[in-house]
Amino acid sequence: MESKDLTAPATTASQTSKSPIEPKSNNRDFLNHLEAYLAKRDGVDKLLKISRYASKIILASSVLPETLTLTGRLKSFEASVGLSRKAFRLGKFIQDVNALRNSHIDSREDLFLSIIAYGGEGLYYFVEQFIWLAKSGLIDAKHSRNLQKISAWAEFIGYIGSVSIKFKDLKKIINEEACLASTIEIAITRGNGYREEEQKMKKLREKKLMKKLSIVQDLADGLMAVADIRDGKGILSAPLFVASAGLLSAIISTHKNWVSC
Repeated sequence: MESKDLTAPATTASQTSKSPIEPKSNNRDFLNHLEAYLAKRDGVDKLLKISRYASKIILASSVLPETLTLTGRLKSFEASVGLSRKAFRLGKFIQDVNALRNSHIDSREDLFLSIIAYGGEGLYYFVEQFIWLAKSGLIDAKHSRNLQKISAWAEFIGYIGSVSIKFKDLKKIINEEACLASTIEIAITRGNGYREEEQKMKKLREKKLMKKLSIVQDLADGLMAVADIRDGKGILSAPLFVASAGLLSAIISTHKNWVSC
């Protein structure tokens, strides 16, 4: 089960790794950029996510024999990273509480989708704290299975709201892009300058790309939530398929966090 990255619409903007992403200047010093990235909780978390799912892919593909010492070490590493990632989620549910509280709701539909998206994710992060405590041995491990079920369902429901919000967002961006394209076309016909409009178009296209990537990420993470709900049963729950979805989500998350920091 993985954390998602809500990039909410301007009318329901989340204030987390989750608000429209404005890419920073490409002229920044690499090491300064890297320092800023690693200073973020989500930055380190996504690097761990890449490590974990890359390991899962190697294990699921049966590239390494079961009897090999490296296979056992890789399994231990994957489990350890998974537990470490849960520690990074301590208190993270607060971001969803604040995102919902600070949202600008224009309609009942926006309110409903925001409650589903932020409420589902917030519950997921809240329950994950107790799963971490159970796996780390502080509370009885017998509660772990039930907690994982609650967590998986909350995460899945949250993704339904998140994807719905992002598709609405994407539609608005496409409409804005079409209007701006008409403005540029008129400016060209009249022989007027349109440099400012071109800059706006560039930013809109970047925003549209990030929104599409965010939707793909949510769908990938949603597949993993379904696999957890079904206890690994079914075609969509095949270990290699789930691990590949996890790695795809991790790469997109890392890219989004990198350009936004």
